[in-house]
Amino acid sequence: MTTRAALVLAVSCGMSVASADSGFRPAQPPSPFSVERARTHNREVSAVAEGSRSILRLDERAGDGLAWWPDAVLANGVIELDVRGKDVMQQSFIGVAFHGQDAETYDAIYFRPFNFKADPPRRARAVQYISHPAHTWSKLREERPGQFEREVSPAPDPNEWFHVRVVVRHPTVQVFVNDATTPALEVEQLSARKTGWVGVWVGNGSGGSFANVRVTPAP
Repeated sequence: MTTRAALVLAVSCGMSVASADSGFRPAQPPSPFSVERARTHNREVSAVAEGSRSILRLDERAGDGLAWWPDAVLANGVIELDVRGKDVMQQSFIGVAFHGQDAETYDAIYFRPFNFKADPPRRARAVQYISHPAHTWSKLREERPGQFEREVSPAPDPNEWFHVRVVVRHPTVQVFVNDATTPALEVEQLSARKTGWVGVWVGNGSGGSFANVRVTPAP
């Protein structure tokens, strides 16, 4: 596979891997990764079929939760995935973690679908960047209000699938939703981490569904 090849987390049949020269380091020797090899934190993960779509699903529990693949490490590149949460207040926090070191140390981009079509103050908090453990959403909102969360416009249906593209060029992170050519959120990373694992993430009390996850390392 070439250095430009994408890593695809095809939850029904495993993952294909890209060359280590691209900044993505596969297991040695390269081999596909099944759902059973996903490492989880504070969640159960399951693979289900919905029509022709293969879905990775995390259940609902208190606290944040993750599913990730420790064999896969990404530096700079593009993370794409389809995401579905729900329009239930404070019960749908869903996104992607990257540059992870362990279950407590990572950067993440996540969405609050229940804010997508809410009143203006809540709409301004539709997409969020965090950098754990030092920079939680609550600390960022208190100390640097409005810098790390934004509205998503046009707003997706909060109960339906939407597409997310996260472009990581340390230290800059851009987040695009659906077919938008302008980022919904652009931030400078608050951590010095330049590489780490990629995973799917849900927040306190939340579950979520993910599909078509693709990670393309920078050339």
